[in-house]
Amino acid sequence: MSKIKANHVFTSESVSEGHPDKVCDQISDAILDACLMQDPESRVACETLCTTNLIVISGEITTNAKVNWQEVALGAVRKIGYTEAGLGFSDADAKVMVCIHRQSADISQGVTEGKGKYKEQGAGDQGMMFGYASDETAELMPAPILYSHKIVEELARLRKTEPEKYAYLRPDSKSQVSIRYENGKPVAVETVVVSHQHTPDAKMSELTALVKQVVKKVIPAELLSSKVKYYVNPTGRFEIGGPDGDTGLTGRKIIVDTYGGVGSHGGGAFSGKDLSKVDRSAAYMCRYIAKNIVAAKLAHKCEVQVAYAIGVADPLSVNVDTYGTGKFDDDAKLEKIIREVFGMKPAEIIQTLDLKHPGKKWCYQDAAAYGHFGRPQFPWEKTDKVKALQAAAKKIK
Repeated sequence: MSKIKANHVFTSESVSEGHPDKVCDQISDAILDACLMQDPESRVACETLCTTNLIVISGEITTNAKVNWQEVALGAVRKIGYTEAGLGFSDADAKVMVCIHRQSADISQGVTEGKGKYKEQGAGDQGMMFGYASDETAELMPAPILYSHKIVEELARLRKTEPEKYAYLRPDSKSQVSIRYENGKPVAVETVVVSHQHTPDAKMSELTALVKQVVKKVIPAELLSSKVKYYVNPTGRFEIGGPDGDTGLTGRKIIVDTYGGVGSHGGGAFSGKDLSKVDRSAAYMCRYIAKNIVAAKLAHKCEVQVAYAIGVADPLSVNVDTYGTGKFDDDAKLEKIIREVFGMKPAEIIQTLDLKHPGKKWCYQDAAAYGHFGRPQFPWEKTDKVKALQAAAKKIK
């Protein structure tokens, strides 16, 4: 059983929707959304590369959907805000190369009900997935990653909603927040780092003042003091950004996508993958389980691990770690409760969370920036199993 390190400083980073890797994640997930909205049974494993005025879409897609791959990709670029021609990357200038083929028949037989060795829908790959929750924030997320996300998300909102006032902001940015913990609880922000792409005429004093304004808005006042250290564009300038400044690839920001380095990570990326891939669907389910356990007050912190074999429906293992904060003397008792309350076969996960039907309320493209966890619109963020967990817990001795 893990123990909480009581007094320490922990740091997490986030990147904005305009970061080159995040551009790729959003294009891959925009393609997934486009496929699922027409054909919920689509099989998608879409990888994107972006560099100076070039977008390469590759991977394995089997679908009945009629999708204009080029327009979906450029639409994602447009939504992010890369619309200014002549800057090295924009919806007007970027060429789109499409290199897509169908899913391997060997994989398909393992994840299609009635076709595999075991007849029911199996996992799309082997591996282990993790989910985490903590009561240190209202969102039941670790504070450093939550506030790192909120900083760049708010800067992007200002850039889009008040374009004349913030004309000096361009889409690419990164943030980093260091928080001091005492007795396992966040007590003070020590350092904030923000690097934000800008126009040549931008004034660093103006950008620094804006960052401080945003920090005061998105981070609770009780965590802030006059001693917070700010580093805004510490190299001095950040004019060349996005895929023109650094080549982007799908799936390179797995820690940004999850818990900012808190807890464990199985190694699998999310974006561009349909829900037969347990790298994604089981990670969502583990977050759902961990969040409900914390919401049910069965632990202050909770990490859930699950493991699968390709083509096999039942998980090979389920492990729970409450870092010594659980209601029971043995976390194995929580594992028993989880198996009673939650179905964890791939088909059960997809049905429970309704993962094949993105639409107006939520979509995978939106999850591909500012974290897959901690925002209420996504179905894996529900806490609708609290009563069932509490009832099951009463039976445990």
